Formats: sequence, structure tokens, C-alpha cells
Amino acid sequence: MRTILTSDRESMGRYVAQHAAADLRTAIDQHGTANLVVATGASQFEVLKELVHQPGIDWPSVQGFHLDEYVGLSGDHGASFCRYLKERFVDHVPLGAFHYLPGDQDPAETIARVGDLIRETRIDLALVGIGENGHLAFNDPPADFETEDPYLVVELDEPCRMQQVGEGWFETLDDVPTHAMSMSVRQILKAAKIYCSVPDQRKAEAVRNTVEGPITPEVPASILKTHGATTLVIDEAAASELSAEVRDALERG
Repeated sequence: MRTILTSDRESMGRYVAQHAAADLRTAIDQHGTANLVVATGASQFEVLKELVHQPGIDWPSVQGFHLDEYVGLSGDHGASFCRYLKERFVDHVPLGAFHYLPGDQDPAETIARVGDLIRETRIDLALVGIGENGHLAFNDPPADFETEDPYLVVELDEPCRMQQVGEGWFETLDDVPTHAMSMSVRQILKAAKIYCSVPDQRKAEAVRNTVEGPITPEVPASILKTHGATTLVIDEAAASELSAEVRDALERG
């Protein structure tokens, strides 16, 4: 896993978008199509804002997959990830297809349908983030590192749910759904390349545990260190709890 240190959120977004765009163009040149997984949340604001303006991408040749979604949330809710992706990404580029995880439909049927499709699909690129509790997608600790199911219905722990309140998606903890549909850890790792974007001070502990700690289900994002083509891109605030030795060795982006 490479770790790239950028000066701020905007620089992080530009770095990831430019490299992701290059990977999409390469996949299309090599295969005729490109397939990517798209995350949501505050960590992806700048990434998606920059990505939709990258030049030279044949977007009709690109197919997208939804990373995770709350169970029971309709697409018109302000915290719906379907809505987030539609407004920030899908409506801005003429994708060949995008496979949503509708929160207000039967979750078992949804993950079976989209899971069957992604099983048969080459994934060239995944855009992901890390939660304050170290989660990867909605795989909260202790995460399941073993299942081969592409998607799972998972129970959200309280730190994860509190993060959603803290970011302003919900007014109170009681408003946050208790369950979500999430791409599994092993499915995320099947992507040829992974860009993990992590800004802000509130993610600093999770970044430190991911980069400097052991690979463990208690820090789900630590599994990214086993993937040879993962790039973790962090800003100065997110890097603030790294040891001086590790910080000094980081690549600058």
C-alpha cells in the first residue's frame, strides 16, 4: 500500500481524480470497457467533484457499482447514498450503467441481484474511504475478512452511527439506520486498483491504526495493506497522528 500525503482536501481530491481518470482510460484502451466501485460520504466530495471534469474518459464505456447503502432509507432522503451518487456523480457523466443499492427495497434481493452481477465483472478501480472507527465500506470492526459474498447486510456499530450524526447527515443517533448493505472486504480487494481517500483530523486515529498498526479485523481498513495496488491518499490533518518517522517517509502528492 502506497501512502500519499497531500496538503489539504482539495489536493487530495485532485490527486485521486487524476490518477483514477488515467486508470479508467487505460482500462478502456485495454478492454473496451471500465468498471469502477464508487463510495460516498464526506471523504469523496472533492474526489467526485474533480473526477466528473477529467478529460478524455469515454464515460459510456464505464459501468459503476455502488459500495454501500443504509437499509430502509428512500432515495429522496437527504442521507441516501443513492441520492448522493446521483447528484454528485451519475447525473454529471453519461455512464454506460450504474448499479445502485436502493435502500427502500428488500435488502436480501438487492444484494443478491447486484452481487450476481459484480461476481461476473472485472473491477478495474475502487474509490473508497475509511471511517472514524476504521471501517471499510460499512464493514465495522470486527470486520469479516473471510466471506466471499460480494455484498452483506451488516449491523452498524454506535461509533459508525455517531459519525453520520457528526457529519450532519442525521440530526440524532436514533435517526441513523441500524443496518446497511455493504460490499464485503474480499470483494473490495478484488479491484485491480484501489484509491482510499481520507481527509480531516477526525480520521487521524484511524489512519494511524491503519498505517502503523497490525492487519486486524478490529481495524478493517488495515486489510488494504495486503493489496499491492492500493493508494491511501491523506491530507495533513488526517496524517497528524502518524509517527514522525512514518510522516517523513511519505510520498507527497
